[in-house]
Amino acid sequence: MAAVVKTMLFDLDGTIMDTNELIIQSFLHSLQGIVPPEFDREHIIPSMGQPLTMQMQLFSGREDVTDLVAAYREINLKMHDDYVSAFPQVVEVFARLHEAGIKIGIVTTKMRLTTERGLRYVGLYDYVEPGAIVTIEDVEHPKPHPEPVLKALEALGADPATTLMVGDSVVDIEAAESAGVISVGVAWSLKGEAKLKESGARHVIHDMRELYAFAGLE
Repeated sequence: MAAVVKTMLFDLDGTIMDTNELIIQSFLHSLQGIVPPEFDREHIIPSMGQPLTMQMQLFSGREDVTDLVAAYREINLKMHDDYVSAFPQVVEVFARLHEAGIKIGIVTTKMRLTTERGLRYVGLYDYVEPGAIVTIEDVEHPKPHPEPVLKALEALGADPATTLMVGDSVVDIEAAESAGVISVGVAWSLKGEAKLKESGARHVIHDMRELYAFAGLE
């Protein structure tokens, strides 16, 4: 490892927060009557991590999906607290990184309302640096474009060479690499570890506590 990492950026869904079932159920409910009866979770998983509007266009074959996005968001909010939890060791790791002076940022394709609600609900919000939450509403070009990652770097005054971007999907890895930060995939991704390695992830972790080594905390 070349330099000790001083900044860590994290994707939200599927990376630090287990919202996989919430997302899948929100799609299945909001797309009833729009997609064929055989449409199921296996159709949804490959595009998870992409912006919601793009996913709805993909699934429905429609250009204007305003109503579907609204339906998804309504259901998603309603079911939010029943389905959302932090992945194992995430809260513990965030607390220790924060205590050690590692700057933490969030880079997500979610909207701010549910991003902040989720972080507060699972007890992570206070460990994230103020102003370092970059959502779909804060950028013109979402991941895989580097803009969201660059925006987080700017907010934190961070050096890309000592920054990690941790994610569970191809868009996270591509955005990280394009922005010149160290890309780290999580092995608990629904997409599978191999997919992340194929997309260019420099490291894949199997446990959140593996991040300590990058920060020189072991």
